[in-house]
Amino acid sequence: MAEVKKHTIVALVQDQPGVLNRIASLFRRRMFNIDSLAVGPSERPGLSRLTLVIKCEPSGLEQVVKQLYKLIDVIKISELDEETSVQRELALIKVSAPAPVRSEIIPIIDIFRAKIIDVAPDALIIEATGTEDKIDALISLLRSYGIQEVVRTGRVAMTRASARARAVQAKSA
Repeated sequence: MAEVKKHTIVALVQDQPGVLNRIASLFRRRMFNIDSLAVGPSERPGLSRLTLVIKCEPSGLEQVVKQLYKLIDVIKISELDEETSVQRELALIKVSAPAPVRSEIIPIIDIFRAKIIDVAPDALIIEATGTEDKIDALISLLRSYGIQEVVRTGRVAMTRASARARAVQAKSA
C-alpha cells in the first residue's frame, strides 16, 4: 500500500463565480479532505491561483489531477514539492499578555521572527509567517500563556526561481 502524505497542488483557474464551488465539490464527491485552500488573483488578469493541500496516496492524487483538468475553468495544474518550491503560511495569534508576562512572550516572538501587530492592556496579536511546522511550534510555545484566538491562511506556494531557471536551461539544452 502506498504512503498517504500531504500534497500541495497549485492550479491556475478562471476568475469567475462558481469555480471554487465546482473544485470543492469535486473533492467532496471523491471523499478527499482539503487540509488547506488559499485562492487569490494571479499575475494574469482574469485568472486566479488556487493552492490546495490534500492528504492522499499518489494514485489518489493522480485521479484528482485528472478530474480537475476536466473542469473547463481549470487552465493549469502543478504539484509542488518542498525541495523545488517555497511554501509559507500566515497566522494571526491573539495571546493573553498582561504586563507581568509580556517580557516572557516577546523573546519567543523574536525567536520566530514574528511581529506584534496589535497591543491591548491584556493581550497581543502576533503575526507570523513560515512553514506549517514553524507556525505549529510558535502556537505550541504560546499556548501556556493562553491563546484567545488563531487565524491561519493555509499554505501558499510557488516554484523556486532557481528551479525555474534549471528547467529553462534543461529545455534549451
